Amino acid sequence: MSTHSSFRASFGAEAALYTAFAGLGAFAAWGPYVAQGAHAHAFADQRTLWGVPYAMDVLTNLPFALFGAAGLWALCRWLRRCRAGRRGRPSVAGTAPATTVTAAMGATFFLGLLLTAAGSALYHWQPHEITLLADRAGMLVAFAGVLGLAVATRIGTRPAWLTAAVVLVGGGLALREWGVAGQLLPWAVVQGGGMCLVAGLALRPVLWGRLPVSLLALVGWYGLAKLLEAGDHAVWQASGGIVAGHSLKHLAAAWAAWPVLSAFLHKPTACGGPGEDPHGPGCRSPARAVLPEPGRGTIAADQPPPSLSQTGAKA
Repeated sequence: MSTHSSFRASFGAEAALYTAFAGLGAFAAWGPYVAQGAHAHAFADQRTLWGVPYAMDVLTNLPFALFGAAGLWALCRWLRRCRAGRRGRPSVAGTAPATTVTAAMGATFFLGLLLTAAGSALYHWQPHEITLLADRAGMLVAFAGVLGLAVATRIGTRPAWLTAAVVLVGGGLALREWGVAGQLLPWAVVQGGGMCLVAGLALRPVLWGRLPVSLLALVGWYGLAKLLEAGDHAVWQASGGIVAGHSLKHLAAAWAAWPVLSAFLHKPTACGGPGEDPHGPGCRSPARAVLPEPGRGTIAADQPPPSLSQTGAKA
């Protein structure tokens, strides 16, 4: 694909993203009133264990904290390896902005997991509308990070920053609407619409040099979590009172972080993707940077390095 065609494709994807934001926002603002269920806090597993009320629903939030802490450690390690890999190499336009947005979105996501662990544990310890707000606020931070990261790896740097900002602002307004008017629809749009966007982005290829996050795996784990949440009482009855669906929902939702964590654990290849135009929507810059390659002339920065089969091995 030529650089011009790649630029047009990325611009089209960015325009489609903004159109989706507008549509979801309009539905959240003018859609029907959806009230929270009267038994929203009536979870199946009511047991008190080791002095902890609703113990299983409280304690199963620990994996969120573990994934969040491990993710921040992996992110710091990834950044160190990026800096080490750049030493002595020529600077490429767009690499630093792409690395910055990847690190920022990753940090937001993992911080959101830590906040979710604390907020959800507090809510299940003392189920109440106020503690539920704390639970959802932590989730909102995680949603902003993962959506921004998904856009950064599939579309580009600029829309990633905007996506995170839209999710944080829109999600904050959704929580306010729920807290003030009891309208649950905007928050449902943030969750459901956000995951639909991630699923759509999963169909696009990862931009060259970007973080190889498996978005399909992430959506799969999150979808399983929502099914378990809906089947809280059914799972409790089917297991003979051993475990409830909501407790398993926490475990499945926490595992949705694994595709992101595992991507940061891999050795970075380009740390941001050489060739991105920091002022454009995509990863392929119209003005192609050219890097010297010892013994092989030059290579264009918006293309992956040539393989041995392309260049031929030299004795």
